[in-house]
Amino acid sequence: MLRLSELKLPLDHSEADLEAAICRRLRIPASALRSHRLVKRSVDARRRGAIALVYSLDLELDLDPASRRRLERRFADDPHLRPTPDERYRLVARFTDTDRPPLRPVVVGAGPCGYFAALLLARMGLRPLLLERGKAVKERSADTFGFWKGRRPFDPESNAQFGEGGAGTFSDGKLYSQVSEPASYVRKVLEELVAAGAQEEILTLHRPHIGTFKLATVVRGLRQRIEELGGTVRFGARVERLVRETDADGRGRLRGLVLADGESIEADHVVLAVGHSARDTFAMLREVGVALEAKPFAVGLRVEHPQALIDRGRWGTAAGHPRLGPAEYKLVHHGGNGRDVYSFCMCPGGLVVGATSEEGCVVTNGMSQHSRNERNANSALVVTITTADVEPYGEGPGDPLAGVAFQRHWERQAFLAGGGDYRAPAQWLEDFLQRKPSGQETGEGVAPSYLPGVRLGSLEGCLPEPVLEAIREALPAFERRIPGYTGAGVLLTGVETRTSSPVRIHRDAETRQSCNTLGLFPAGEGAGYAGGILSAAIDGIQVAEALALSLLRPRHPGAPDESACGRA
Repeated sequence: MLRLSELKLPLDHSEADLEAAICRRLRIPASALRSHRLVKRSVDARRRGAIALVYSLDLELDLDPASRRRLERRFADDPHLRPTPDERYRLVARFTDTDRPPLRPVVVGAGPCGYFAALLLARMGLRPLLLERGKAVKERSADTFGFWKGRRPFDPESNAQFGEGGAGTFSDGKLYSQVSEPASYVRKVLEELVAAGAQEEILTLHRPHIGTFKLATVVRGLRQRIEELGGTVRFGARVERLVRETDADGRGRLRGLVLADGESIEADHVVLAVGHSARDTFAMLREVGVALEAKPFAVGLRVEHPQALIDRGRWGTAAGHPRLGPAEYKLVHHGGNGRDVYSFCMCPGGLVVGATSEEGCVVTNGMSQHSRNERNANSALVVTITTADVEPYGEGPGDPLAGVAFQRHWERQAFLAGGGDYRAPAQWLEDFLQRKPSGQETGEGVAPSYLPGVRLGSLEGCLPEPVLEAIREALPAFERRIPGYTGAGVLLTGVETRTSSPVRIHRDAETRQSCNTLGLFPAGEGAGYAGGILSAAIDGIQVAEALALSLLRPRHPGAPDESACGRA
């Protein structure tokens, strides 16, 4: 088998065109191509007048020895031609009744990181216990959509952040990452998602997504598989406190958990995958002495355009072609004040939705269904925030929760600007650039999609002035990339603050355990080691592997290497 990548063809090519292009690239006769299998397909839209599809394929060839040797000699000169790699995932261990530890490993959090950690631990025979503070996805969806539509009150334990599936459940369901990950881990995640009910196309699309409604089915499928393999999933089980002992040398060791209802659970191996909005958990960790620190993140606004405008700006005359679908974009601007402005969590054909997890706060996010057939495109436009920016909001120098306090402050400002009833403050982009409040009668633009609704006015005072100024500077640069981006009828909605965790829980680079608490495995977005569904799921797998390897070592391996704090 041979893998061929970066094979480009025009949009309207046929299957015969694809096979002919393969043979031309390899300089082989058509009779030598026995079969081909699609690995990835992406779109090259750098030239709007000549959009191409780009293929990566695994090929089975029938070559005589001389032709095979000629082809093999080309491997060194052609980086897009190589033997098909082995991308199979292999479990690091399997435990049986005779070697299984006396205490079950515990996973805290039922987002992608927690579910994949629990799934891998269950596949290894460790029968994990998974604790989730929120509700199962069916009940959680009823609470969340009910709140958005004004039919149910806001529930701090069941919303767009907390509950089965994590924050990613109410999103576009994107399954790609900015971080280069080993192919076996990526493939493992995608295959498990397909087995749980996701569309098979995610295995081959370059930028796959699942969609909100389909994600609800997938997370139920993951839960069912964990339980079939011997794991247990409990909802409404919020961890109130970690039981942590400190020895004479000052080294910490995990001994158990206490739940909000007072139940104590003995545990010496815990995967902490609580997500980026578990602010009460971060405060508890600081109180019991787990090592953590503030980390950079980003905040900004949601921008909404007609999807047709984005399609024309990205695809040109090819807009609407059935092989393209709704267009996405990725924009970056390096501001004159030293801050980067970039698009984040872009949702073609989607909605802007309320994503707060605290009363008296407004937070925006974007979501799409798999069809991406809503009229508007939306994206966050966010600006980098440093630890120096958040320091004044903390309780003192070096407060690891200063970023949490920063986020909360601006979310409350947005709540007040929106009218104090969970509507979000919004402003027409043209008015924003001119620093002019928007009235209800202003402009004929996109219909605001934000649920529970918007209040038009001014976004001044909803974010720090340097953030707003950086966005104002970036918008004309984005207009040059996508014509019409700053035109009439474009809407900005505030505020987007939950782009990533404002906290990093220190862990050892090799063992993935807390640097000062043996047996605690911080993982995923909430711990500061992932960003998005795919990377969080991969981190869950890798932490599960590290936990299993720790069980194979002597019972008292000593504390993790504190010098490695923050490196993993």
